[in-house]
Amino acid sequence: MTRKNRIRAAVVTATALVTAGTVTVGVSMAGAESAPKKPSKKEIAALFDGWNKSLRTGDPKKVADRYAKDAVLLPTVSNKVRTDRAGIVDYFHHFLENKPRGKKVQTIINVLDGNSAIDTGVYQFTLTDPKTDEKRVVKARYTYEYEKRGGVWKIVNHHSSAMPEG
Repeated sequence: MTRKNRIRAAVVTATALVTAGTVTVGVSMAGAESAPKKPSKKEIAALFDGWNKSLRTGDPKKVADRYAKDAVLLPTVSNKVRTDRAGIVDYFHHFLENKPRGKKVQTIINVLDGNSAIDTGVYQFTLTDPKTDEKRVVKARYTYEYEKRGGVWKIVNHHSSAMPEG
């Protein structure tokens, strides 16, 4: 091999190594971008606070905005399963008449990945009868399943059931 050919081979080898290294770094960086950072448990817990604040608006559409389009709601004080926005708005229209004030009693949060989490536990609502102004407390078990969609956390599944032992 002549000196000219050796230099040419060294340049081709060096170019190939630099190209391979650049592709590897590019693939590694692309992989890092596609895996979103996991939210903290505190961030997931705050989603309930936002939902609870939306109850205080008295507007069932604002509450329903916190749910994904394909969300499922198994509500506390209704036997009907709600599987679309109209059903969720209908439920909250009636529920909000009682001026609910929610408070978590126990919470367990499981962050599954950067785009999904589950918040489950026990909460209670103070409800006010719109006719008599009498207050009652309903304690219930709950599960919120959240997904980040389009950069916004949405409720995709919400199950709430009154405690069996009042």
